[in-house]
Amino acid sequence: MPSVLIAGANRGLGLEFARQYAAAGWKVYATSRDLGRADELRKLGGDVSVHQLEVSDKASLSALALALKTVPLDLVIANAGVTGPRGMSPEMVDRESWIETFVVDTIGPVAVAGVFKPNLEKGRGKKLVALSSRLGSIAENDTGGLYVYRSAKAALNAAYRSLAIDWKPAGITVAVLSPGWVRTDMGGSHADLDPAESIAGMKRVIDGLGSEQSGRFFNWSGEEIAW
Repeated sequence: MPSVLIAGANRGLGLEFARQYAAAGWKVYATSRDLGRADELRKLGGDVSVHQLEVSDKASLSALALALKTVPLDLVIANAGVTGPRGMSPEMVDRESWIETFVVDTIGPVAVAGVFKPNLEKGRGKKLVALSSRLGSIAENDTGGLYVYRSAKAALNAAYRSLAIDWKPAGITVAVLSPGWVRTDMGGSHADLDPAESIAGMKRVIDGLGSEQSGRFFNWSGEEIAW
């Protein structure tokens, strides 16, 4: 049975990832910051275990890594993320919120990768994926604004590109994916995509990842996105 760890799986895209991988017969290690808000995860069928994880907290990461020390993982999905202050301007910089966004959106996925690298090395699939955003593409930024979110995701992309290079000798494939504009709490009710459609697309992309795709940036539909 293949296995996946999903960081940030109690709602939205993470919950749909857990649902689809469980339905496909995978062993799912699903995490939530607050286990009191993981009822939907516990209702999923299949082989799903629920674990506490706060990606911005070193002790929380270490505790889960220790609990899963002997578990081989075929896939790790760093999904947890926040938007940060959307309307922040250079004239009114909210330093604290900007830093908090970087901690969750950039540092968190790198820390998740680091603590679960030994698990990936034990697994067969050896795939690491982080959820980024098309808004993190510098090449495609032709509308401006969203300084906090754009910069956090662009930094995530840069970090995962380095991971792809550094972990190539270990045989680990690393990629970043954009889920598109999805109808979730973060995306809002007017977004283009249903979560099930976005996740099904990303799952197809992940299934097709190999060493030649490592270090690249893909849309949910499989289209490559410019950095």
